[in-house]
Amino acid sequence: MTKKLLLLSTGGTIASVVSDEGLAPGESGEELIKMLGRLEYDITVRDILELDSSNIQPEEWKIIAESIYDHRNDYDGIVVSHGTDTMAYTASMLTFMLQHLNIPVVLTGSQVPMNVILSDAPDNLRLAFTAAANCAPGVYIAFNRKVMRGCRSVKVRTTAFDAFESVNVPPVGEVTSDGFSLKDHRVPQSGECQLNTKIDTHVSLVKLFPGFDPALLHAMAKNGCHGIVIEAYGLGGMTSIRRNMVAAVGELIRNGIPIITTSQCLYERSDLTKYEVGRLALLEGAISARDMTSESAIAKLMWGLGQGMDVKAITNFFDMDVAGEVTLD
Repeated sequence: MTKKLLLLSTGGTIASVVSDEGLAPGESGEELIKMLGRLEYDITVRDILELDSSNIQPEEWKIIAESIYDHRNDYDGIVVSHGTDTMAYTASMLTFMLQHLNIPVVLTGSQVPMNVILSDAPDNLRLAFTAAANCAPGVYIAFNRKVMRGCRSVKVRTTAFDAFESVNVPPVGEVTSDGFSLKDHRVPQSGECQLNTKIDTHVSLVKLFPGFDPALLHAMAKNGCHGIVIEAYGLGGMTSIRRNMVAAVGELIRNGIPIITTSQCLYERSDLTKYEVGRLALLEGAISARDMTSESAIAKLMWGLGQGMDVKAITNFFDMDVAGEVTLD
């Protein structure tokens, strides 16, 4: 039986055309499909946005999540065409906004517009449709012959076709000379799909560097910041002398502001238990993101705060694996 798939078009490079101001989204989803030629699926197209992904924000996340939720029972899978720059953020947030998905949702885009010769767009879009027809329920990114969990994907290159990598877990599937092969056969989440788009955007993502003044963290809190993800050094170490980040973290946590620590290193985990500089932060209540991407950590924090979670509840939430975003053992 022919699989029924839905394409939700949101703009991005894949749909861009040349204008006097530079590349800007201008192609519809139907026009993208026409440029692909013959496809083996029954595809419906809905244009829900026409934006460069730099302009995709929480309001647009809600539109995308609601569109997926509304059509989840009408199709075998859904593809979302999206700009690459914030695609990992969108994929991570959809993971939390749409828990217990009953179908695969696959985001894709391109480094070169669809209508340009030798663009990567046709292959990426074909791969996304293949993944939407074959993967287990969940949120994915399909790019450059690889299918990755959305909440584990990071954009690592600005112009090369292999723009995304799957961090700390292998890709779910890939295209080889043998065709498309699935490597991840996880059992789908049980339970009914839930749409919950309540998030708190008053958060911050801070990259620690030598000389960082912890007073800036207090300034964020005083100006309405409700939670902070800190990209700390190595396994999660942070300054404890002179510019005492550890003390600032403790004070903020005691004032009800959760502080999540992740690593500036792209690969492997943060572990606050190994070094004194990490243990001190852990004793102050810092919450380890383990091997989560920064994109997934900030999305998880925003979603958790949106549910009204306090510091203790956020701590417990980050000790949970919602949809494969973190390795707990």
